[in-house]
Amino acid sequence: MAELLRLLLRVSEKAANIARVCRREAPLFELLIQEKTGDDKNKKFVQDFKTLADVVIQEMIKHDVVAQFPEMKGFIHGEESNKFENGLGESVTVTVCGTEEETAALLTTVLDGHATATALLAGAIHQDLQVKDEAAEGLELPLNPSDLGIWIDPIDATSQYIEGREEEVQLGELCPSGLPCALVLIGAYLRANGEPVIGVINQPFARRDPSGKCWTGRHFWGVSSGTVNASSLRRPAGCSSAEGELSVVLSVSEKQAMKDALGPLCGGKLMYVSGAGYKILCVILGLADLYVLSEGSTFKWDSCAPHAILRSLGGGVVNLAECLKGGPPTELDYHQPSSGHTGAELWANHGGIVAYLDSKRLARLIGALSGTI
Repeated sequence: MAELLRLLLRVSEKAANIARVCRREAPLFELLIQEKTGDDKNKKFVQDFKTLADVVIQEMIKHDVVAQFPEMKGFIHGEESNKFENGLGESVTVTVCGTEEETAALLTTVLDGHATATALLAGAIHQDLQVKDEAAEGLELPLNPSDLGIWIDPIDATSQYIEGREEEVQLGELCPSGLPCALVLIGAYLRANGEPVIGVINQPFARRDPSGKCWTGRHFWGVSSGTVNASSLRRPAGCSSAEGELSVVLSVSEKQAMKDALGPLCGGKLMYVSGAGYKILCVILGLADLYVLSEGSTFKWDSCAPHAILRSLGGGVVNLAECLKGGPPTELDYHQPSSGHTGAELWANHGGIVAYLDSKRLARLIGALSGTI
């Protein structure tokens, strides 16, 4: 169903635009960075604007997808709760309404009467943005929306987005931290078996325009279903060689034992970048061979979209713990919660993950880690 892919590209661009507007427009930016303290904190809603920025993006995506594909209602999931409550017991469920005026009225309740801020935000939510992507336009997919579910991470690497370091690197280089690490992630999976089949990543802060005042973004997509493997990207050259040193991206907080085990494979040079989604994007773009995480600290909304893109290029995302047991690599799935857990942990990628493009390099990594971790 190529119409779904095209829709996901459009809503990802709307999401990216909201993220840029929140940093560009002074009334919104002031809310984004303010910290509530003392009596003021008790009077306002518990969740601050940082959370609301995530929620409105998530709810906008849900609204727009269900409007075109009502059969997907109830199968679109995200990281954020859309219920806000203050110290007085008042609660508001944040949704996108039928008109810009209605959405602005609802947001005014959450933002304590900030009329200018709510008008800007509602305008961005209801803006009709189009995305031109010739490859996506001509694609035919053997998928029915009624068979699919969706995972959304409205702003992955939120801390980098809030902190807002304006790091800028040349295309083809890693960005260790800063705004370019903040991504919009939208992934679709098969309800029957959890297989990730469509992935859309939007990078709102990819590069500055020539004036140096505004950021422009870029998007990536991939589809992997049956015999169809298509992507906006080409498989990086040279990623199928099993020889030589490996390049691996990690979290700074990764266990020292893992760092020590990986060091010899990488010539002692390990790379650290921010954001789970951005780390996997580095593998997708061929900036790293592998992303390794030993903890269960990523979630289905982090990995579904980039996993689908990796599959379209011949790679994947596997459960690290299962690989270390000696069996065949176990790809992540997205349709069932983890037993024995509650809350967000139901959807955590327990056991850690490895994102890869080449199975031979994955095998080298697992071989080196077996018996040491």
